[in-house]
Amino acid sequence: MEATLTTNQAQVAGNATTARKTGSLGSWIATNDVLGTGSAASPTGDGTDARTDGTQRALTESLLKTAIQNCWTEGGEPTMVMVGPHNNTVISGFTGNSTRFDVGEDKKLTAAIDIYQSDFGDLEIVPNRFSRERDVWVLDKDHWEIAYLRPFSQHELSKTGDSEKRQMLVEFCLISRQEKASGMVADATTS
Repeated sequence: MEATLTTNQAQVAGNATTARKTGSLGSWIATNDVLGTGSAASPTGDGTDARTDGTQRALTESLLKTAIQNCWTEGGEPTMVMVGPHNNTVISGFTGNSTRFDVGEDKKLTAAIDIYQSDFGDLEIVPNRFSRERDVWVLDKDHWEIAYLRPFSQHELSKTGDSEKRQMLVEFCLISRQEKASGMVADATTS
């Protein structure tokens, strides 16, 4: 589910021969996207169009600040930055206005940033192993929801020898209550 929700997939209504698909984060955010060269945002911001990826470039603190400011200007109050593992380490290297201190007696060096204090509020930095590495999400969680047509259910399947098989079924979709409250930095490098 998480991999589906954090990809760049447009919704598909489905029919007798085509499976239904939910629109992912990449198909909802259109207003506050900081894009690489050649990238095209979702023209509608309603989940029906996937974004076109552009030329990748290094994630910088300036790009992240721009996305956060854009969200705030549009009325959002983002509280989370969700990134893949590589860009999580990039954010941990941001220095902003800080000076890092090492307390020598405990033999520990802190090299991670868990909270990014921006001019527009504190944002939790959340690494996500399922998210596309090139996408850096700036999210106002109050404006996102997962809706269930069919909640999770488990069914036994036929047994093969000693092997017991089960099937899990669920039908869900991602709902954006206000796409302008969140944003993203697209096309960040992945290594």
